[in-house]
Amino acid sequence: MNPDDHIPLKPDAFHILLLLIDGPRHGYALMKDLAQNTGGRMILLPGALYRRLQHLLDQGLIEEIGDADGGESRRRTFAITDFGKAVAEAEADRLASLVEAARLRHLVKRRAEAES
Repeated sequence: MNPDDHIPLKPDAFHILLLLIDGPRHGYALMKDLAQNTGGRMILLPGALYRRLQHLLDQGLIEEIGDADGGESRRRTFAITDFGKAVAEAEADRLASLVEAARLRHLVKRRAEAES
């Protein structure tokens, strides 16, 4: 399978993969961390989150590794696969190229310029 065949990723899918690169998480943690890491700009309610997770599972980008409490709760825990990491890397490269093209056209201000 070729990672480039899976890009571009939807923004929420890319954010989920980024979170899972840091380690396995259950759905509630993904919802909370996604909102926190995007400054509240991206909020997924449970239905939308689990539809996206199912899509990522179907593509082989993530896997379900059981529940978070060793059988004590209903929380499902997810981890990124090696293929998912390769797709996330391809998406990051694609986005970096776009940002560089925007920077060359003076559409992206450097952080110091933006703060002044």
